[in-house]
Amino acid sequence: MDKAKHSGVDRLSFHLALGLAAALGVLLLAMPTVIVMITSFTSGYSLKFPPPGYSIRWYEALFLDSPEIIDAFMLSLHLAFVATIFSTLLATAAALALARNRALWARLMDSIFMSPLMLPSLALGLGILMLFNLLGQGLSFSTLVAGHVAICTPYVLRTASASYAQLDPVILDCSHSLGATPWFTFKRIELPALLPGIATGAFIAFMSSLDNVALSLFLSDARSEVLPIRLWHIIEDSLDVRAAAASGALIIATLLLLVLMERFAGISKYMK
Repeated sequence: MDKAKHSGVDRLSFHLALGLAAALGVLLLAMPTVIVMITSFTSGYSLKFPPPGYSIRWYEALFLDSPEIIDAFMLSLHLAFVATIFSTLLATAAALALARNRALWARLMDSIFMSPLMLPSLALGLGILMLFNLLGQGLSFSTLVAGHVAICTPYVLRTASASYAQLDPVILDCSHSLGATPWFTFKRIELPALLPGIATGAFIAFMSSLDNVALSLFLSDARSEVLPIRLWHIIEDSLDVRAAAASGALIIATLLLLVLMERFAGISKYMK
């Protein structure tokens, strides 16, 4: 009886310690976002926490009197959209070839595709920049797209592979045995099964491209200043509160998109 009671106390203390550690971790991760959101509603003229008062004046200034930030945001949207399309096409083809292939070459290719996530972003950006220099390729919007495709593809590959792994191979065998062409099998069986994973990975890739700083810092030219770099320069130069307002708008938009993706694609199933 004493042993059972002692075991119950041990379990309770373990779960309590684990819960406190998890709560502390969540608090540390969430507090910077909360501080940015609160600061974005300041009535003051500089970034200061806690704010002296509250107002939506900086959101009005952001949308009505910030053409340079809006231009940088539109360029970031364009870049994220293009990079997501290319990475989705590449990752979908790779998932079909590699997801159920246990050959050594397939595992090697999978590791190569996933390697951008294993490297620090600054090291990856510097490495890609050195590669372009060796090839004699100057910086442009195309080099920026290439870098973002490299960092976005692993996300789509992993979620598309997870979807493909859930597809019963017997269904594919039945399709082939009944004389269906590979294209018909892909269009009617494989693609519908892959779509939730592809949509989830594309969303993660889009958001990753939209707020990426390291690759954009190394691979963009003077004409390709994306939103994260523009906000960074604003904070460095003047501590303009519009940077906090832009960050707040992005946080709200991201939360809304997450809710929509969870509603229509079940994004949480592919992020475990």
